[in-house]
Amino acid sequence: MNINKWEIGPIFRALMRNKVGAVLIAIQIAVTMTIIVNSIFIIIERSKLMQRESGIDDANSFYITNTGFGDEFDSKATTIADLELIRNTPGVIDAVQINAIPNSGSGWSMSFQTEPGENKEDQGAAIYMVDEHATKALDIEVIAGEDFTPSDVRWRENGTRDWPDTVLITKVLAESLFPDTPWQEAVGKTMYISQTEPMIIKGIVDKIQAPWVGWSDLEHSVLTPEITQFSSTRYFIRTQAGERDRLMPEIEEALASANKQRIIRGLRSVEETRERSYRGDAAMIKILSTTMVILTIVTALGIVGLASFSVNRRKKQIGTRRALGASQSAIVRYFMLENFLISSVGVIIGAVLTIGLNMVLVNVFSLPSLDWYFVPAGMLVLWLVGQIAVFGPAKKAANIPPALATRTV
Repeated sequence: MNINKWEIGPIFRALMRNKVGAVLIAIQIAVTMTIIVNSIFIIIERSKLMQRESGIDDANSFYITNTGFGDEFDSKATTIADLELIRNTPGVIDAVQINAIPNSGSGWSMSFQTEPGENKEDQGAAIYMVDEHATKALDIEVIAGEDFTPSDVRWRENGTRDWPDTVLITKVLAESLFPDTPWQEAVGKTMYISQTEPMIIKGIVDKIQAPWVGWSDLEHSVLTPEITQFSSTRYFIRTQAGERDRLMPEIEEALASANKQRIIRGLRSVEETRERSYRGDAAMIKILSTTMVILTIVTALGIVGLASFSVNRRKKQIGTRRALGASQSAIVRYFMLENFLISSVGVIIGAVLTIGLNMVLVNVFSLPSLDWYFVPAGMLVLWLVGQIAVFGPAKKAANIPPALATRTV
């Protein structure tokens, strides 16, 4: 836009004669920018959270719950038989009994420390009770130290309070427990559960997320070598690619037929579980996206309305300018510059409000601080929306014929 500096004065004086409309549009732009910029930032942050990898084979895994009843139900024998049946099913890579599912929202957690005793610095971590098949069934990798062997695994009965002597932990937990040394050196070291009970770190796995997606220590996980001897247990099954949906009902039916003294329930894929856990975040993204679209449309319509009103009110003045030699491009430039000045006031106020709202969100909801480039990007977007919205009325004004200046009202 080729702007003549002498045009700004008349435009500013014209705006002062219609201050209410200009102020309302400026405020609307400011509010729109405040909400849109913070919404986009929240959407990006939520999307990043939803895209975090769980560390396991989500696409090809599912789980199922086995609940026994009656005095003759033998949970230990049932678990041994079930796992053998599942592992020997064509299409199954491996299976493991497990007490919790990553990203499910339900599980066990404990605090761990590198020194025994009370009031010592500790780290919270999720606990997964598994056997020596866990790394293959879950598709996780031991990247330092050694995996569990059958001799490490024990049976855990109801009421058991002590813990196994050896464990596997995630790389992130190793870094948190031993921040002053390379994470690989955590292998062989001792950490303490329940403040005083020692556990030797046998190996370190790459990643397995905790059950709680909103937890700040999401990648703090500990694998203990034990099979639970409870009346209700859960089996985690990993299949070959593309076999999951076929095997889910097949294994459910096979388990139900193998033992009539239990109920088979809770058949669910890991992908569905993950989707359920992030459902609130997905809903928030949809709501914020819809709000942004509506606000942008309303703001654009407000700009169009103000510009159209201004054109209709000043038709004779525009005709006079055209009769005195003003080109159509000069008329378009006039109205676009007028909108630019209004938008500039709006986005400057909006920048202040945007930063202020983000500070409130940081303090109240513990959200991260807004990255600096979101504010100028938001200003540019609102300037662009304003220019696009005003172009139609400006073009209409440019088409007013010079002869209109000679007409009487």
